[in-house]
Amino acid sequence: MSLTDSQTVVTVVAGLAILAGLAGVVVPGLPALPLCWGGVLVWAVFGGAGMVGWAVFAAATVVVAGGTVIKYAWPGRNLKRTGVPTSTLLAGGVLGIVGFFVVPVVGLVLGFVAGVWAAERLRLGSNQLAWPSTVQALKAAGLSMLVEFLAGFVVAALWVTGLLLT
Repeated sequence: MSLTDSQTVVTVVAGLAILAGLAGVVVPGLPALPLCWGGVLVWAVFGGAGMVGWAVFAAATVVVAGGTVIKYAWPGRNLKRTGVPTSTLLAGGVLGIVGFFVVPVVGLVLGFVAGVWAAERLRLGSNQLAWPSTVQALKAAGLSMLVEFLAGFVVAALWVTGLLLT
């Protein structure tokens, strides 16, 4: 097996895309699950894996679709149950994006927290009332990241299993 072998190159590229996808869960700007899914797609199409490749791709598609739905639905349901409005999350998202450019890497998290807290402070009029909503929003963001990482990890495990079977 050499790097001049096209199937080897495709396998390495697919693996790097999957790793980048897993990193994309915490690195802003990298689309985590689409990268994982795309890596498996490239491997299934060009990697010479045959039917095993397509079976892995089909399973990865189901996992990515399910993970994407759960990533938004579960934390959103928890936030609605605790009374955190969508406008608060929007404020957190906007300030998170601004924070990302002002303070690289950690600015996204700092901006999100500051945005959620400020929106809730304005809405509820008290620091003591704003903080529980901020904590709930952080828990929801963490849950969303966990779901996305687990889905990406399952896709990676499916791909490695496919590699071992071919």
